[in-house]
Amino acid sequence: MFHLIWMFIVGIVVGLIARWIMPGAQGMGLFMTGILGIVGAFVGGFIARLFSKPPEGSPVHPVGIIMSVIGAIVVLWVVQMLQH
Repeated sequence: MFHLIWMFIVGIVVGLIARWIMPGAQGMGLFMTGILGIVGAFVGGFIARLFSKPPEGSPVHPVGIIMSVIGAIVVLWVVQMLQH
């Protein structure tokens, strides 16, 4: 249970950073910002694994938070393109 709460808190932080970097107004609340961060983490993890594999036995990729923000920015960009 605490893992899910921690994942949502980190998702909120990642989503806020991505929304701060991405130009334009994103009309979403705190819950959707957390979901954005979580989805961004999955997208960023997928992108990171395309270029390099994490060390053997490592549960996360070393550039996790950076790629999570990049993934969230990609998700925001896709959503903005679909809305226009």
